[in-house]
Amino acid sequence: MIDLIAQTGLNALYAAAYLSLVAVGLVLIFGVMGIVNFAHGELFMLGAYVVVALYAGGQVPYLAVVAIGLAFVGVVGLLMEWTMFRPLRDNPLGGLVASIGFLMILQALVSMGFGVRMAHVPPFTQDVIAFSDRVRLPVQRLIVIGAAVVLLGALWLFLKRTRFGWALRASAQDREAAALQGISINQTARIAMFIGAALAGVAGALTAPLISVNPHMGHSVIVAAFIVIIVGGVGSLEGAVIAAVAYAFIHTIVTTFWDGVIADIVGLSLMLLVLIVKPTGLFGTADRA
Repeated sequence: MIDLIAQTGLNALYAAAYLSLVAVGLVLIFGVMGIVNFAHGELFMLGAYVVVALYAGGQVPYLAVVAIGLAFVGVVGLLMEWTMFRPLRDNPLGGLVASIGFLMILQALVSMGFGVRMAHVPPFTQDVIAFSDRVRLPVQRLIVIGAAVVLLGALWLFLKRTRFGWALRASAQDREAAALQGISINQTARIAMFIGAALAGVAGALTAPLISVNPHMGHSVIVAAFIVIIVGGVGSLEGAVIAAVAYAFIHTIVTTFWDGVIADIVGLSLMLLVLIVKPTGLFGTADRA
C-alpha cells in the first residue's frame, strides 16, 4: 500500500507539472487581456503536434523540438492577439466566441494534416529511476517536472524583477491606470499572449511522448485548466499553481483507487464547492488582478 501511495504521488506530481503550465498561461492571458481563451487547449495540442511533425520521424532532436514548439505556439498566440483579440478588446464575449471559432479551425487543420488517429511519439529516453521494486519514475516524466519548475520560476522572476513584468502586472491590476502611466496596452497584450500560448505549447511538446496525441486532446486539458483557475482564483497565478497541484493529486488518487470518470466528477464537485463557499476562488479577490 505504501508503494502504491508513493507511485500515485509521483504520477500526480507529473500531472501537476504540465497542468500548472497550461493553467498559468490561461490565467496570464485573462489577467492582462480580460479574454477567456477557449482555444488554449488547442495550443497545448499544437505543441504536441510540433513534436509529432519534427521529432517522431527522427529529423530534429527532442529538446530542440520542445524549444521550437514553445516558440512556434507563442507566435501563433501573437497572431491570435493581433487578428482576433485586439479588435475585440472591448468585447470580451466576442473574443470568447472568436476563440471557440479558432479552436475549431485548429482542430480541422491538424486533422487535415495529420489525420484523426492517435499519433505515436517515441520517448526521448526510456530510462527509469527506481525508488523500489514498485515505485518508479520515468526520466521522461522527470523532464516534464523539471522543465515546469524552471519555466514557472523564470516567469516569476520575469514578473517580479523586470520592467516588462511590472508592466504586465500593472495592466492586470488596472488597464486604464496603466495606460495613463505610459504603459502600452498593445505591447503588454502581445507579451501576455506570447507567454501564455508558449507555456501551453511547451506543455504539449513536453508531454507528447507520454500521452495520446490526437486533434481533440485539448478538450480534457482545457476543462482541467478551467477547474484549476476557478478553484485557485481567477487572475491569481500563485492560486493556479497551488490549485493545479491539489487538483492533480486528488484526480490521480481517485483515478488510481476508483475510476477516471469518478475522478472527473470529484474535480467538478470540488470546483462547485469552492464557488459556493468562496465565489472568488481560494486565492482570488473581488476585483480582477
